[in-house]
Amino acid sequence: MFDADDIRDWLGEHVVDDQGSKIGTLEGIYYDTATDVPTFATIKVGLPGGGRLVFVPLDGARVAPKHVRVRTDKKTAKNAPAIDTDGELDSATEPALFAHYGLDYQAGSSGERRLGRR
Repeated sequence: MFDADDIRDWLGEHVVDDQGSKIGTLEGIYYDTATDVPTFATIKVGLPGGGRLVFVPLDGARVAPKHVRVRTDKKTAKNAPAIDTDGELDSATEPALFAHYGLDYQAGSSGERRLGRR
């Protein structure tokens, strides 16, 4: 396992929890708008052709040739705030997302969003 130079290179790969259990497939990356650091990933969970996207923090995530390992457990990840597979994270959900993982949330000084997708 090693750190990724660009986590986006692993889009479409499996994501596993800290115990090695598969959570889902890496679908997207959300960056901290203040620091430009990859902060959360969206993971596609559910049945093929449907499902939803759950958010998991990328702090401490490691990559291997066939998967990304995140530092959260599968149950916590699957209970995280989610969006439809064609949905967007709205600004009102951001504080709940951070709170779900016990992370501090602080909007920008002018109230701007903390997360942006690229």
